[in-house]
Amino acid sequence: MDENFLVTKSNYFIMNTSYDLSLEEQKIILTLASMVQPTDEEFKSYIFKISDFMKLVGVVDKSKYTEIPKITKELMKKVFEIKEGNTIIQTAWLSGVRYEKGSGKVILKFNPDLKPYMIKLSSTFTQYKLANILSMKSKYSSRIYEILKCNEFKKQGYIEIEIEELRKLLKADVIYPLYADFKRFIILRTQKELRKLTDISFDFEEIKTGRKVTTLKFYIETNKITPLLKTAHEEVSATIMELEEENPLEKIMSIMRESKITSLEAKKLNDTANGDIHKIKEKYHLAQNTPKIDSVVGWMIKAIKDDYQVPKRKTKTGTFNDYEQRNYDFDDLEKKLLGWEEKETVETTGEEFQQLSMR
Repeated sequence: MDENFLVTKSNYFIMNTSYDLSLEEQKIILTLASMVQPTDEEFKSYIFKISDFMKLVGVVDKSKYTEIPKITKELMKKVFEIKEGNTIIQTAWLSGVRYEKGSGKVILKFNPDLKPYMIKLSSTFTQYKLANILSMKSKYSSRIYEILKCNEFKKQGYIEIEIEELRKLLKADVIYPLYADFKRFIILRTQKELRKLTDISFDFEEIKTGRKVTTLKFYIETNKITPLLKTAHEEVSATIMELEEENPLEKIMSIMRESKITSLEAKKLNDTANGDIHKIKEKYHLAQNTPKIDSVVGWMIKAIKDDYQVPKRKTKTGTFNDYEQRNYDFDDLEKKLLGWEEKETVETTGEEFQQLSMR
């Protein structure tokens, strides 16, 4: 995996497919795409180191290694459509994923249906360095980046896209039905990310039909600032997150991804919790550890209102332990049992330990 690898896609594919991938899933697909060579005859099996893969999807804790198969399995389910004249192709991104135990590797392969849009492209295709998208924090930014990148050299210097069409391309028509939210959480946020992190930037003009904004005119420019190195990307992304408030509904849906809630359900939870994301996350964690819940959202609304707490464990007592316990330094005792202390120390405390164990 190299940030200088080039992602290559046909312009037709970029402008005529709509799909909904999480930020992590997009990074997997685009990193995989950067391993494909335009001169290849067929898709190959592309190998990722598990350590690199974990960094790519933002899994820092090595104990959460089991999250990786869940992410790839979910990605395998993501079916989308490609329009080819009167034909609609329904396909998935990957044809298969393999894990080799003990090798520290995961192997992915693109679906053969994508071959015409990524291999042996002779004209009307777009190339860009993988580094341009790896540090993005919004799943919509990389998608808009591709759309603008493939129109970067329009003779008129701009591209016009109807808002409804852009919403469909981004699969954002349900979660952002209001233009004000669409502008705030997608367009303006993407504008900042592209300006800070990529080789292009843009300004835009709103075109109205009557009193309603119906079209956006994007003026695309080559970014005068060289995209920052990876070591600085995290600082820039953190700054963007501080400057731009994240849409709470999108965050809630991300937290509860496994439950696949709707934007309306996310709004109900947000309203019930008065915008307290930490409370929603806390109750969702509680819900995941509570058996026999018919409706997760309904249960969580009641849990937020009644402030459900994690039940305390009850310790049974009887005649055997129904007395005042003596206080021991169990950390010290454990070290002695495991032989972690110096031999001399064990010898000097051996008699004391024997007395303790006989009490």
